Amino acid sequence: MNQPTTVVPLPHSMQMPRPTGYGLTHRGCVRSANEDAILSDPAGILWAVADGMGGHEGGAMAADLVIDTLATISDDSPPVEALKQAITTANQRVRTAAVEMGGQTMGATVVALFIQAGIAHVAWAGDSRAYLMRGQRLRMLSHDHSLVQDMVDRGELSRDAAEAHPEAHVITRAVGADDRIEVAHSAVPLIIGDRLLLCSDGLPRCVYESVIAQLTAEGPDAKTTAQSLMYRALDEGAPDNVSVIIVDLVAG
Repeated sequence: MNQPTTVVPLPHSMQMPRPTGYGLTHRGCVRSANEDAILSDPAGILWAVADGMGGHEGGAMAADLVIDTLATISDDSPPVEALKQAITTANQRVRTAAVEMGGQTMGATVVALFIQAGIAHVAWAGDSRAYLMRGQRLRMLSHDHSLVQDMVDRGELSRDAAEAHPEAHVITRAVGADDRIEVAHSAVPLIIGDRLLLCSDGLPRCVYESVIAQLTAEGPDAKTTAQSLMYRALDEGAPDNVSVIIVDLVAG
């Protein structure tokens, strides 16, 4: 006869959080086509936003190539290595496609999220962003690869002035821009109640970060929050394509 066992549940703060999320993308109010692409994983593990550059056809193709390559990552892969290798492979694919299209300039920024064992691994190149909302505090997990961010880092420009700077659109790193790509990475342990936001630069370009923080904190669930952020961007005129992904960490 088996002996009875007692199972003591882990405290709420020590339980492994389960990711669940929602993403959407829109061409905005000015552009005639959408050069953004997103990856939304039904399992909640892998998410990404790619923002294409190089004209309607070239930019959209570059973004699609980045997302298609990231989508091949298996759930049990080592996160850091898998993200960096996928983005490196996407870089090669975009450059090959540019040559095949007659030397057309094309590329994409990317931010990708891989959640494994309660840790969020973020990899990026360019100015698509990742944020963590914990409690009422919104913290940026990525760091823009852009001309104005370099100026902010050197103390030549305030962070508040950066978004409105005339060269805010100039990026210093992108998938497909060079033969080799340096992929940045950060990681943060997650707890139940955390909320992650991935977005293309079309969101912070027209919505103040304080408003992004407010809407991200107030949303009751991932879908409603993503929609609220998108609607606000469109209300503000959305001069660029806008992509938003919200991932909530809930009790498993």
